[in-house]
Amino acid sequence: MRLLLLSLGAAAALAAADDFDFFESKIRPVLAARCYGCHSGKLKQAEGGLYLDSSEPTRKGGRSGIPAVVPGKPEESLLIKVIQGTHKDLKMPPGKPLPKEQVADFVAWVKMGAPDPRTGGTVAALKPAYDWEKEKKHWAYQPVKAVAAPAITDPAWNRTAIDRWVKAKLDEKQIKPLVPASKAALLRRVTYDLTGLPPTPEQSTAFLADQSPQAFEKVVDQLLASPAYGEQWGRHWLDVARYADTAGDASDYPVPEMSRYRNYVIRSIQQDKPFNEFLREQLSGDLLSAKNEEDRRDKIVATSYLANSRRFGQTEGEFYLTIDDTIDNLGKAALGLTVGCARCHDHKFDPIPTADYYALFGIFKSSKYAWAGTEHHQYLDGFAALDKKDQTRLDRQQKRMVDAYRIVKKGDGKDPKSPPAERLAYLEAQAELLQIRSSWPDIPMVYGVSDAKPVNARIMVKGDPNTLGPEAPRGFLTVLGGQPVPADHKGSGRDLLAGWIADDQNPLTARVFVNRVWTWHFGRGIVNTPNDFGTRGEKPTHPELLDQLTADFIREGWSLKKLHKTILLTRAYQTASGHVEANAVKDPKNETYWRFDRRRLTAEEARDSMLALSGNLDPVPGGPHPFAPRASYVQTQHKPFVADPVAFDHNKRSVYLFQQRFKPHAYLDLFDGADSNAATAVRVSNNTATQALYLMNNEFVQKQADALAVRVGMAEPTVAGRVRLAHRLLFARVPTPVEQQMATTFIAQTTAQTEARAAWTSYMRVLFSSNEFFFID
Repeated sequence: MRLLLLSLGAAAALAAADDFDFFESKIRPVLAARCYGCHSGKLKQAEGGLYLDSSEPTRKGGRSGIPAVVPGKPEESLLIKVIQGTHKDLKMPPGKPLPKEQVADFVAWVKMGAPDPRTGGTVAALKPAYDWEKEKKHWAYQPVKAVAAPAITDPAWNRTAIDRWVKAKLDEKQIKPLVPASKAALLRRVTYDLTGLPPTPEQSTAFLADQSPQAFEKVVDQLLASPAYGEQWGRHWLDVARYADTAGDASDYPVPEMSRYRNYVIRSIQQDKPFNEFLREQLSGDLLSAKNEEDRRDKIVATSYLANSRRFGQTEGEFYLTIDDTIDNLGKAALGLTVGCARCHDHKFDPIPTADYYALFGIFKSSKYAWAGTEHHQYLDGFAALDKKDQTRLDRQQKRMVDAYRIVKKGDGKDPKSPPAERLAYLEAQAELLQIRSSWPDIPMVYGVSDAKPVNARIMVKGDPNTLGPEAPRGFLTVLGGQPVPADHKGSGRDLLAGWIADDQNPLTARVFVNRVWTWHFGRGIVNTPNDFGTRGEKPTHPELLDQLTADFIREGWSLKKLHKTILLTRAYQTASGHVEANAVKDPKNETYWRFDRRRLTAEEARDSMLALSGNLDPVPGGPHPFAPRASYVQTQHKPFVADPVAFDHNKRSVYLFQQRFKPHAYLDLFDGADSNAATAVRVSNNTATQALYLMNNEFVQKQADALAVRVGMAEPTVAGRVRLAHRLLFARVPTPVEQQMATTFIAQTTAQTEARAAWTSYMRVLFSSNEFFFID
């Protein structure tokens, strides 16, 4: 009998859940779209005293005293009569009647007893249908917990906790790892890994000659201290932050100030700024106290991360899509969650209700984003002055520009036949815009974010900004604590949000970043979906290892450089690349790290290497791009901004290349550069015929090959010496006898047909096109 009762209870629960699903999918959206405008608790007085945004008032009815809904009896329900058009006096909703299908849904809903989960008003209506106790058991929401690694008998794998966890998994799968990499291969691997550049012959000689146990650690320390390190690892974060130098709207307006953010990222990584502090500054740097003027500037520039969110149209109307881009990127980049999926409905797979999405939305809606321009107008607003002394003047200019822009946008007086007063006001506003645009280069500015009037956002039903549901108080994700922004909090709440995300106790933030770093070192993550730690993402292959690394990372003050050393000084990182068929059958994806996965150079690494090897690399950090003066251009969707590839090119590191959203850089796009419109967690690596054609025919490659030929020719007087130096430069090794002979024959035969310089240039181009140059073991 007890089992029967339990079964009946379970069946009833399932039936109730199905009924509520019907309400949520068929009834609530129509109420929100067509009824809440006149019958919501958010109004001072609902029409007829009828409130349809919670269960009890819906059934009770309005001032007439007639029940709006009688469960099980649609023929007695006033709501059904008025939407069917059968009531003698009332027909609702105003305007276009409901489609017959929607009317039928309401009738079916009332027949099934009018199931309605909305109890207690608006707040209760926001509650999602999640089993929170069950959802919070997902591995990613568990507190970080370091567990002692198992003992390993092999002394080579028993030196670090990382090695013990990796070897334990290998032993469990009965897989024998490959031997350690050669010193030459290891040096090339770690030098590219940390700096994006090849090791020099001098570095190779020193490392190969150093037989001390600390030889590799010395190399790692030297590389971490190199300015090239900040440029290489800054680029990793810029991939995730979807960095771009243009706004991304239909006009793709240039944003000259974004280069400040790029350099802020590089500088922060180089200085080993604690990662939690790095995150806080990007979310709320303008609200944080500063140690000095330079620190204040850095913190304001950091908020360009938020302002970098893609624009989709004018300053109003489509701005909700810009906030959506902010939430989507922040969710993936910092928390490893696809929060953006909750904009139109409760997340289908992860415990992120729509109310939580709009709790975050309100925080960013309470913030003022800088604007670089709009259709037909060089409209600037929301910028901060880099120097504090200029802020008052900048604010005054921006207010003048906003006022003038509103007059121009309104259009009164645009027609020459307009009334004289309107025409004069219009022309004066146009002149005002031109005058202010001309004066902008006078003030160094920041494309950032600042606090605006605090507001809560209303839920957009099905993501439609024209169909608003109940209000969602600002706050954090429920599954991570659900902390609210207090009602008496003076600002947007960005400072609180930054603290919640960067909290040591947040189970996601440090885990997500540690996994990213592991991914960038090994080519695959412990969680191999770095942007998705939710239930649709992959589970960690080594969960205890991930938590061990995360706990150490937090304990060490969120130091990226210390995390590097922890990973790089392991036997796991120093394993050779290669193939063993038996291992590949057991573990084709190399989830156990039985080998080090070979990888292709990234687009930036290949270009930077050619410049460095040819002697043409300009080591000076990049600055602003050579945009024309702001007053000289106005972009439209029919005439969007397009950068001149010649004017914007240079011989600096590729991280400083111009990044446009509408028109990707041709070279970076060819070699799978990051998408500046979305968070790039892992670079894809496609090998195409067009890449080979580029290496064979492109002028840039030809110039670097020629300069490398001159460099080698001036350094070594003999053919053998030149071939040897070329191999040491490109491959960090000396040529084999066979390679030496082939090169000598090639040079002799080619020189017989052309001049010596051209022959050596051709040979260098062959080396640039080789797999050994383009791939790292």
